[in-house]
Amino acid sequence: MAEYTKKWLSVGEQTEKLQSRGVAIQDSESCGRLLQAVGYYRLTGYLYPFRESEPIADDEGRTRSRVLNRYRAGTTVENAAGLLDFDRRLRMLVLEGIERIEISFRMQVGYVLGRQSAFAHSDPANFVASFTTASFDELTGETLPSKHEQWLARVEARKAESDEAFVAHFRNEYDDKMPIWALTEILEFGHLGRLYSGLNNALATQIAAAYGAPSKKVMSSWISSLNYVRNVSAHHARLFNRKLVGAPARPSTGQVPLLGHLKDEVTSKQVFGVYNALAVMAYLLRTIDPDSGWTPRVVDLINAFPNSDFMTAESMGVPEGWAALELWRPANVDG
Repeated sequence: MAEYTKKWLSVGEQTEKLQSRGVAIQDSESCGRLLQAVGYYRLTGYLYPFRESEPIADDEGRTRSRVLNRYRAGTTVENAAGLLDFDRRLRMLVLEGIERIEISFRMQVGYVLGRQSAFAHSDPANFVASFTTASFDELTGETLPSKHEQWLARVEARKAESDEAFVAHFRNEYDDKMPIWALTEILEFGHLGRLYSGLNNALATQIAAAYGAPSKKVMSSWISSLNYVRNVSAHHARLFNRKLVGAPARPSTGQVPLLGHLKDEVTSKQVFGVYNALAVMAYLLRTIDPDSGWTPRVVDLINAFPNSDFMTAESMGVPEGWAALELWRPANVDG
């Protein structure tokens, strides 16, 4: 393992390093303030697409691209500043949209399961076998708890950690037993998604139908992908040109007309770009809160993308003519 030997650099030295690698800096003091505000590695992360590259052949003779330490001619520190500001505004919009989706999803899960019983979340009959069946570890010879048992254990931990007054009420008055319609209020979005993925098809389909999702499989994928995007945004990580670890499922042709254009996407940026998550959010919010004004603000923001010779909004996976699609028009406007 190589020993790390690079030395600490002052803000002034960081500015000089950027310049030595080809970044044009008109005002060193302004650049220094930006470095002090966001840090060298965060700033250069946004400059990464501006670095030069060269083709190389791998061991099997295939051509690859190697990214170099120098930046392309014309790269400025303002390029990074513009992208940093754009990405911050995008994360804020994403968090706002997902907040509305998460709260609504909590309600739907509690509502549909609650119709079965107050404690439907504890009843194995409401879940698929793969969620309630214990597994066997062949290496240790141990029987491992089922996904349902693991989920319930996390529920108990969430209740124990909570300082909400209504949780204390159930703790003191009902021996810590909470009905599903109250319990959903303390569940994390990912935890809620795991519960949903374990539901039997009849229950899961009822919940999916409330949002116009064609199936449990599609809805599960949407929730999982949006939870990933939420976590990226909540931790202030770069979002705008991120390749989604799990892109939201694209419904089959004709299932969800408003999202039909997603099936036309073929490049890696289009299939795994953040636009896919934004499109699913826009679709869900048409049902949840069509008057939120979220969709036009996303359109305005993306239209104001800080384009340059080396970076455009296409890095987000937006397809040509996307803003004119019915999905991005106000839901209360006939179209």
